[in-house]
Amino acid sequence: MGSGRSRLAPPEGFAFSQSPLEARPRRRKEPSPLATTTSGFLSWVAGKAMSKGRAETAAGAAGILLRYLQEQNRPYSAQDVFGNLQREHGLGKAVVVKTLEQLAQQGKIKEKMYGKQKIYFADQDQFDMVSDADLQDLDGKIVALTAKVQSLQQSCRYMEAELKELSSALTTPEMQKEIQELKKECAGYRERLKNIKAATNHVTPEEKEQVYRERQKYCKEWRKRKRMATELSDAILEGYPKSKKQFFVSGTLFFLCFPVVLSW
Repeated sequence: MGSGRSRLAPPEGFAFSQSPLEARPRRRKEPSPLATTTSGFLSWVAGKAMSKGRAETAAGAAGILLRYLQEQNRPYSAQDVFGNLQREHGLGKAVVVKTLEQLAQQGKIKEKMYGKQKIYFADQDQFDMVSDADLQDLDGKIVALTAKVQSLQQSCRYMEAELKELSSALTTPEMQKEIQELKKECAGYRERLKNIKAATNHVTPEEKEQVYRERQKYCKEWRKRKRMATELSDAILEGYPKSKKQFFVSGTLFFLCFPVVLSW
């Protein structure tokens, strides 16, 4: 009590909600030797399995790449080979690059530098020599196959156009529904025409002609007055200090004050 410290207040250095015993630093629990041994054994087994899997993948990759280059019989870069076979065989780029280099060192394939890039292709010595006649025969087959491909592509385009046309056309139920709606519309028009023919207040041809003549007369007069008003406004706008829009807004009183001008 003489120290002035409250009985419930914790000593300095401890959390407010903890007692000295609770705030004592805990000793870290060491793993048991058995657990350490088991974990190390499992890691070793996993590493062995991964190493074995990589070895099997590398061994299989050599056969896959060699067979691919021989079948295609054309030059490829490592990136091209990786892009062509990655989806089918799941080969990594590092495996492809390393395997191609090994095959080139073993003499199973050929390697050449093309700029800063390495090109790999099958060893041509393993293929039989081809005569000029065989080459001409192959050229003829290529021409025939090319023409066949073009013909098939043209047929595909025709079929696609026909399919598009059929897809956009109405189906049989839709056409039947459309026919019913058109029949209803035609029946309404017939009824309307019947009512018009049955009416007694028809306009005679003479009255119709008179209406057309009056309309033509009024349109001619309207065009004449419009031209006069336009000429008059243009003459006023030549000395008007403001814009044309402001003139028409403020000129309403002018036309109201001089209605005689509009009646010319």
